Amino acid sequence: LAIMAGPDAIEAAGWHLRLLPPHQTRLRDFKVALMLDAPGFPVDREVQNRLAALGDFLRRRKAKVDERARPAIDAAEAFRVYVRLLRAATSDRQSDADFARNVDIARGLAPADESYHARATRANVLSHRDWLAANEARHRMRRAWAEFFRAYDLLLCPVAGTAAFPHDQQGERHERTVIVDGQRVPVVDHMFWAGYSGASYLPSTAAPCGFTPAGLPVGVQIVGPQYGDLACLAFARLLEREFQAFVPPPGYA
Repeated sequence: LAIMAGPDAIEAAGWHLRLLPPHQTRLRDFKVALMLDAPGFPVDREVQNRLAALGDFLRRRKAKVDERARPAIDAAEAFRVYVRLLRAATSDRQSDADFARNVDIARGLAPADESYHARATRANVLSHRDWLAANEARHRMRRAWAEFFRAYDLLLCPVAGTAAFPHDQQGERHERTVIVDGQRVPVVDHMFWAGYSGASYLPSTAAPCGFTPAGLPVGVQIVGPQYGDLACLAFARLLEREFQAFVPPPGYA
């Protein structure tokens, strides 16, 4: 991280990056919030059970664990902003013809259509004015996260809504589904957990959290305050040492 992170040659003339080492050295030194799911973004019970088991383990290690604490951020709004910013950022891969076609498609969308496909299409042709509005929404969430991290060191949450699922290449991505507790949900809903922290520039580390009854690995996402990368990594290191180490799958080389 010390090698990869930091300014480029031009920016280095005026500033440098200094990631502070965490003051916590033991699990009992951490105060964490534990988030098992989010409104509108269900998480499979098998995944929740592993995160709950982690919470129980941390309590036995005398860490402070709060299962109700959350940043003052609406989950649905966070996902809407994330998709808009993400697909605006990836829109430069469109050809001129693709862009023109998406302009026409976006114009034909019903105003009330809030499907992932509709959101992504609008973001692909987003005006700079609308991007600025989405970016301002991002900064409001950053302030909410900063306030949250005044009281908590880390937030622990799912990496995704399920453990690994069969690879599906049928149709378009937004048309595919996965099964969460027996119900089919859009596979793109998994993206919520990446965007919840990532859209606000927060570091997160995925660490092993055990296995489902079928033997599939489950991870926990360790989210820290902006520039708190080293605290996330230190906590993950402690978990791997004391809770669940990485187990190579059969045939792994």
